[in-house]
Amino acid sequence: MSTELLDALHVLEHDKGISRDVIVEAIEAALVSAYKRNFNQAQNVRVELNLENGSIRVFARKDVVDQVFDSRLEISLEEAHELNPVYKVGDFVELEVTPKDFGRIAAQTAKQVVTQRVREAERGIIYDEFIDREDDIMTGIVERQDSRFIYVNLGKIEAILSQNEQMPNETYRPHDRIKVYLTKVEKTTKGPQIFVSRTHPGLLKRLFEMEVPEIYEGIVEIKSVAREAGDRSKISVYTADPEVDAVGACVGPKGARVQAIVNELKGEKIDIVEWSEDPFTFVANALSPSKVLDVIVNEEEQATTVVVPDYQLSLAIGKRGQNARLAAKLTGWKIDIKSESVAREMGIYPREETPVQETEETVVEENNVSEDEE
Repeated sequence: MSTELLDALHVLEHDKGISRDVIVEAIEAALVSAYKRNFNQAQNVRVELNLENGSIRVFARKDVVDQVFDSRLEISLEEAHELNPVYKVGDFVELEVTPKDFGRIAAQTAKQVVTQRVREAERGIIYDEFIDREDDIMTGIVERQDSRFIYVNLGKIEAILSQNEQMPNETYRPHDRIKVYLTKVEKTTKGPQIFVSRTHPGLLKRLFEMEVPEIYEGIVEIKSVAREAGDRSKISVYTADPEVDAVGACVGPKGARVQAIVNELKGEKIDIVEWSEDPFTFVANALSPSKVLDVIVNEEEQATTVVVPDYQLSLAIGKRGQNARLAAKLTGWKIDIKSESVAREMGIYPREETPVQETEETVVEENNVSEDEE
């Protein structure tokens, strides 16, 4: 074997991260196939590849028998004793059968097989690397697009960003750098296939983990996320540390942390509310920036009736019901919003023992939320 091929083994191992053992195994398997095919042999053979000098030796394994019926597979006891007197019937002997011009034939025949095995090994390495990145965020470069997909270069592989995973308020151009959320990694006959998203709620969660050290360190926990990508999102946060303001940590000094995320999501409005295991408090917080007068909880049906001031009704519901819809997704509770006057007519407000509720204001960059939502 030429020293060039040995050099190639080193390059593949160093640059592509493919184990030399994997490549050598592929070469030896290819050489066995080449020997049998080119020399019309059916022996049980093995190939020995010397990585020090690049030499190739072919050995045929023959069974020791009293009477030989197939000289390609068997050897007589007398012939075996000429090699080594310790052989007995039932043993096997290995004889070198390397043809003179085997190197040239083997190199030509093995090339395709070796290339295929190397390609499979590369695909396996890429799959193993990216399967661990599922549900994680990565930065990629927009390569190209067609009528169905945008293809994002993640370094070693192109990922697929389908139309329903694209932000409606974004335009993607070649060479744009974007952050994407890896939703799924699949093995296919053509290699690993990576699916990414810009609309998944997990993208918002990962962005906050990147921007807010307290979340990354586990001091502040993101409890739930509700998102209508490109328009508005809500997240609920919690901390067990009384010295830490969970909402304030996410907002950052002068709103810098949340604003960085808003910029990454091209202006998507983000409401940050404090999580509570008490549904009265949590639902009231989730409906911010609307003021809440009362929350009537029906635990059996996992439903709530929320009473808001008359002038706050449209703000509580939001444009096309968005604020109420996101609050319901965030909390996991059904939310029915009633104005104060309607609640009084129905006789459900005020209750005899209406809890005094100080609604947590949603902390959002002022430019990102309109106070007069219709």
